[in-house]
Amino acid sequence: MSVESVLHLNFRGEARAALEFYQSVFGGHLAVVTYQDLGNVQDPADADRVTWGQVRAGNGFHVMAYDVPSGTPFERGEQSFFLSLRGDDAEEVTAYWKKLSEGATVVQPLAPAQWAPLYGMLKDRFGVIWAVDVASGDQA
Repeated sequence: MSVESVLHLNFRGEARAALEFYQSVFGGHLAVVTYQDLGNVQDPADADRVTWGQVRAGNGFHVMAYDVPSGTPFERGEQSFFLSLRGDDAEEVTAYWKKLSEGATVVQPLAPAQWAPLYGMLKDRFGVIWAVDVASGDQA
């Protein structure tokens, strides 16, 4: 069993460029999934934008990013990140979720998602937004 916490950056149409830049700086593997790839296009402007992306390098550098959908309020520099907690064991991840949920506001309940066996989001009692999931094999 293992979990990893990773900084998850939020953008509006700049996630791919940011991830490509960070890859050029730190090296590693770039992975990008678009809204169109998932068949989840609510606004045509979002089709080629990043719904999930990451750069993971052998030197330990790891960052994730996405483009906030057009229909969701977003101001650059405000709510520009959340903390991603990802694990490979559903029972362990669920236990962390339950503890983090104490005094929190649940944004999206922990449940199966199209891209992960379990995914949920909450704002903890200190105002930190957590995205919690069980990684599928291609995203680990």
